[in-house]
Amino acid sequence: MEHNWFFPPHDGIRLGDLAEALGAELADAAHADRVVRSVSPVARAKEGDICYILSRKMRAELETSEATAILCDPALASLVPAHIAVLLSRRPHTAFAMAGELLHPSAMRPEAMTSSAGISPGAFIDPKARLEPNVTVEPMAVVGKGAEIGEGTHIGPGAVIGAGVRIGRNCTIAAGVTVQCALIGNNVILHPGARIGQDGFGYAPGLKPGMIKIVQVGRVIIQDNVEIGANTTVDRGTMDDTVIGEGTKIDNQVQVGHNVRIGRHCGIVSGVGIAGSTRIGDGVMIGGASGINGHITIGDGAQIAAMSGVASDVPPGERYGGIPARPMRDFLRDVAEMAMRASAREKKKGHKDE
Repeated sequence: MEHNWFFPPHDGIRLGDLAEALGAELADAAHADRVVRSVSPVARAKEGDICYILSRKMRAELETSEATAILCDPALASLVPAHIAVLLSRRPHTAFAMAGELLHPSAMRPEAMTSSAGISPGAFIDPKARLEPNVTVEPMAVVGKGAEIGEGTHIGPGAVIGAGVRIGRNCTIAAGVTVQCALIGNNVILHPGARIGQDGFGYAPGLKPGMIKIVQVGRVIIQDNVEIGANTTVDRGTMDDTVIGEGTKIDNQVQVGHNVRIGRHCGIVSGVGIAGSTRIGDGVMIGGASGINGHITIGDGAQIAAMSGVASDVPPGERYGGIPARPMRDFLRDVAEMAMRASAREKKKGHKDE
C-alpha cells in the first residue's frame, strides 16, 4: 500500500533521536543518521519505514523487507538482515506504538472535518452554555443550556451536547456523538457515533400484560484519559451513576448498561455487552463479543477470553473463558475432552460403515 494523503509520511526523524525518545538502544551507532518517516508491517515495508517483530515467525518476511529499521527484543536481533537498522527494546510493541504517535500524530484522535477553528456560524450554542477559550465547535453541532466545555476541547460536526453536561479540557468529541446527563474529565476521546448518557434499560411488570418504564435519573461519569469507540453506548444510571475509570479504553460497538462501574486502565474489546450494575475492577481485560451478566463483580486484573459468557463473579487476577465462563485451565480441559469425544464418535462411525 502506498502512502496516502489521509496520513502522509512525517518529514523524518533520525534513528538516533527516535531511539532516545523510545528508550531503545540503536544496535549499530553508525545507523544513527538514517531517517524514518512512517510505520509499516514488515512484509511490505519500504525505505523510510519502521517495523517491529515479536517472534521468530517473521524470519521469512524479514528476508525480503526493505524497511529502514526494525524494533525488536535483543534476543531476536540476529534475525534482522544486515541492511536494516535495529532498535533494541525489551518492549518492542510498546516502543512501536510510541514511534507511531511521533510519526503520525494526526492519527491519534479524530481530526476536525472542517478547516476553520473556533465556533462555527453553523453551530448552535445555547446562550447559557459556558465555553472556555480555544474551544472548537464544528457546523451542525448543538451545545445545550448550562453545558460547560473546557479549553482545547473539540466538538465535531453534528455532535449534540446536552443541557448541563460538563466536558473537561483537551477532549475530542467526534462527529455525530451525543452526550447527555454526563460529567466528562480531561483528555477524553469519544469516537463518531458514541452515545453517552441515554436511558438505561429498566422496566417493571405492569398491572396488565406489558411493562412499566423505570425512570433513569442517574448520570454517567467518565474520568480522565478515557477513550470510547465508535457507536459504543454508555447508559446513565438508574439512580446511581455509571462510571468509566481513568485511562480505560473501550472499543467500537460496546454496550455498557446502567449503574455499571468500570475501574481504571481497563481494556474492553468490540462487541462486549455489560449488563447493569456490574462492578469491574482496575486493569481488567475483556475480549471481543463477551457477555457480562448484571450485578456481578470482576476483580482487579482479571482477563476474560473473547466470546465468553460471564454469569458469576470472577476473582481478581484470574483468567476465565467459555460459556459459562470458568477458569481458563478448566475451559481448555473441557474443550480438549469434547474434541476427544467427537474424534472417538467419528472413529466408531467409520468402523460401522466398513
